[in-house]
Amino acid sequence: MHRLPLPEAEAALGDELSTVRPDLSAAYVAGLPGARAAVLTRLWRALAHEPMPWIARRERGREGLTLHLVDGRRLHGPPADPYATSAYVTGLRLDERPYDRPDRLVTALAVPHASVFATELGHSVASLALSRAQSGRSGGEPAVSWEWEQRVVDGHPYHPNCRSRPGFSVAEQLAYGPEHRPVVELGLVPVDDCLVRGEWPKWLRDEDRVLIPVHPWQAAHVLDRGHQEGFSAHPLMSLRTLALPDGPHVKTALSARLTSSVRDISVYSIETSATVSAFAEDIAARTDGLLHVTRTLGAVSAHSPALAAVLREAPDLYARTGERVVPVAALAATGLPRSPGWTARFARLALTVGLRLLDLGVALEAHGQNLLVVLSAEGEPLRLVYRDLADIRVSPLRLARHGIAAPRMSGRIVTDDATTLRRKLFGSLVAGALGATAGSAAALREDLGSAVDDLPRTADLAALLDEPLPTKALTLMRLEPGTPGDLWACLPNPFTGRAS
Repeated sequence: MHRLPLPEAEAALGDELSTVRPDLSAAYVAGLPGARAAVLTRLWRALAHEPMPWIARRERGREGLTLHLVDGRRLHGPPADPYATSAYVTGLRLDERPYDRPDRLVTALAVPHASVFATELGHSVASLALSRAQSGRSGGEPAVSWEWEQRVVDGHPYHPNCRSRPGFSVAEQLAYGPEHRPVVELGLVPVDDCLVRGEWPKWLRDEDRVLIPVHPWQAAHVLDRGHQEGFSAHPLMSLRTLALPDGPHVKTALSARLTSSVRDISVYSIETSATVSAFAEDIAARTDGLLHVTRTLGAVSAHSPALAAVLREAPDLYARTGERVVPVAALAATGLPRSPGWTARFARLALTVGLRLLDLGVALEAHGQNLLVVLSAEGEPLRLVYRDLADIRVSPLRLARHGIAAPRMSGRIVTDDATTLRRKLFGSLVAGALGATAGSAAALREDLGSAVDDLPRTADLAALLDEPLPTKALTLMRLEPGTPGDLWACLPNPFTGRAS
């Protein structure tokens, strides 16, 4: 590889860091090659498996994978393991020119919307190197779930924008990023005309006005109204959701693009929050104690997605004495010790719960951030906890087959389409949470092979066993921003190897 000046995003962050935290500058620069490889590995996974319209065909050989572009150019790299979480791609070749920096590769590809995406990739690399600069502060074993998820340094295991935070200064990343383990001071905005669902607590009211917790970034960059002093909280993986000390979690609006999406809170999700929470609690009770759902305690909106908040239970409420609750995303990231066969037992638990609910008519978005596992004192997986109900899918037809009354609601959460339901669960749980926990296609195949033996032979299980595995086409969605809704890719099925 040629020695080149630092790309703009890397250099800009480094310059700001030298002023804000000069003690981290050396670690930041040292971490840049590894951060580039981590983002490049995620990008190569996307290029190898997502349906990019400018890729004519893919040719797999003993020396790796070659992508033949429609304009006649060729992009070559190593074999692409869709479930790998290690940064194994350190360079790719576009025709005969090598690239080790993902933003420069995307710029060279010059496909539609490449320039915007390349900028995001540059931010992702720089922010990831910054996150890793402080990752050595491990301390003892976490005592509560929010401490576990603050150990997740690298963000999304498969998204090239795993750490992209455009609009955040270095000081703001250090002050608000959970991997930096700050304490965040939330503000309170008093609102007279407010949509309220559930029970909004008295300590978040000022006589007849509702006090809406606001993230300090939102207050500084988006809101055009004043706020009063609020309370301290610990940021979770989603950045906009924070844990109160010994209390509930609060989900705030944060109108910034993180990974793929702008993280505000729709009025629709506030309107349906109490109904969905009560329904999910009832459905979870049908899993013989294997699943708990963190209840939504209250939700408010100033009739705007930019000013809203949700209070929900902390997942730690569902741990008994000696047990601990760990977000699934933290299982691989923290190096938690596992006994032989642990991942297969965890996969059996997760598939048992996920497929049972899917058969009943509920598809969870059970990725590593929403799904938590309750571990015994010895570290064995016992039960699951699910949080954040905003993106589940509910099938009235399937519910009716089991004599279950559908919740009184409409909108995007309601669907009877089997493909949509299976994509929601399989894409998040199998291609996401279980794939990342396994860390490779071979390990996932072994885990799932022993996990499915005792599962009921439903049509959903048959689809999981025989069809290509769906996953969100996260990079394609960034390169086609005008296409509404989710776009999907098909990964090789870990059972059969079939990709299409």
